[in-house]
Amino acid sequence: MKKKYRVLGLFSDFEEAFAAIADIRQYKVPGVSVDDVRLMSPIEHPEIEEVLGERPAHVPKFTLAGAIFGITFGFLFLASAQANFLVQPQGGKPVVPLPSNIVLTYEMLILFGVIFTVISFLTLSGLLFGKKEKLYSEKIAVDQIGIIMELDEDTFEPLKALFRQHKVLEIREEVIK
Repeated sequence: MKKKYRVLGLFSDFEEAFAAIADIRQYKVPGVSVDDVRLMSPIEHPEIEEVLGERPAHVPKFTLAGAIFGITFGFLFLASAQANFLVQPQGGKPVVPLPSNIVLTYEMLILFGVIFTVISFLTLSGLLFGKKEKLYSEKIAVDQIGIIMELDEDTFEPLKALFRQHKVLEIREEVIK
């Protein structure tokens, strides 16, 4: 059974980290693709998306689900509270007034959209239910750029050689399986 490794390479500047990712994109390490790469940085850098490519974003899907739930739940909750069986309609007034319910339903849409967005962000980022990553360097929070990858043992040494070629400051590794 092959071992799996998690590797963290620390770089001093974005140019060397981007050059390493560009070499991975050009398949200079067989069996490793740019989809396996996670980049950690202390600051936001505008060219990260160009280098890594588009990554899927799942939070907007949960926001839409929260908005739909807010509209449905909001209107049904308001209408059922107003139209209970003890209501005695008087003088042509509607039992369920739509103009005021539209405003309150819109507010429920916003409320549940925000709640679902916050919960999905915390869950998908690993802050709420995620495991703490063992392979981490506090230097990433200060001034260095980290590239984290999970790979097999046959691609482990070529990746370390590629990192050394691009002036990696430090390579940390851990055995997963």
